[in-house]
Amino acid sequence: MVLVVKQHRCTHSASCVCIKGHLSEDALYLVFRHMNWNPRLIAILSCVCKWFDEVAKQVLWKEFCHARAPKMMLDLHSDGSHIVDGNWKALGKLLIYCNGCTKGGLFNNIHVPGHFVFRTRFSRTAGKSFLPLPCKSDVLYVSDPCEHLDQGEEGDLGFFRGIFKSFATSRVKKMLIEKRARFHPRELCPYCKAKLWNMFQENMIPRSASARLGSYDDSVEYFVCLNGHVIGIGTLLPLSDSEEAGDEFARTKPRTCERYMV
Repeated sequence: MVLVVKQHRCTHSASCVCIKGHLSEDALYLVFRHMNWNPRLIAILSCVCKWFDEVAKQVLWKEFCHARAPKMMLDLHSDGSHIVDGNWKALGKLLIYCNGCTKGGLFNNIHVPGHFVFRTRFSRTAGKSFLPLPCKSDVLYVSDPCEHLDQGEEGDLGFFRGIFKSFATSRVKKMLIEKRARFHPRELCPYCKAKLWNMFQENMIPRSASARLGSYDDSVEYFVCLNGHVIGIGTLLPLSDSEEAGDEFARTKPRTCERYMV
């Protein structure tokens, strides 16, 4: 029985350690399935040679994403959408890695090291709060904020990340093009290395985003890349204030909620 439908041709370099042969793709599939698609081991395997890296990008990261967030992956590929195809490695990293930020990077002088996260919730319902009014029909999955407290003058920060479904045909992308929005002059998406648009600079972040995050008004800023990945930040309110904001938001948000644990 063939487990991996598409077989990948081995491309060896002069320094390739598997020049005398290697496991078949089906064998790799079975080994990593037994290890529950361990992302750390997939990343290590990718460093062995070009062939292993190709198998990891096209097969192993895909299986990892489906194992971690099956309903979310199913929705992202429904209606003929193939936004994730060819970007499984980037999506796998987005699911488990908070990028933080470097000083002088996307978020000015803020420096918070990136790190892996044990567990994250992604919500399609929460994503609606980050969309401008003309774009409410778009589908955006957004994570719960990763809290980094007591960041000096910056206060308590919440980093979030997300992904658009069918970003190429989304209203958000169409609006950015109509506005002739410019890409960030230096920084690229930390997940796929594509160019980034600044949604705050284009005045495309609604106030509902602050209420959803529990952050100060106008403190939310996020970027979206050409592949639909989202990276954002907000300055979090003190707990008592954020609870009041949450109560106010709860009175206006839809009753249905789609949240997926990763």
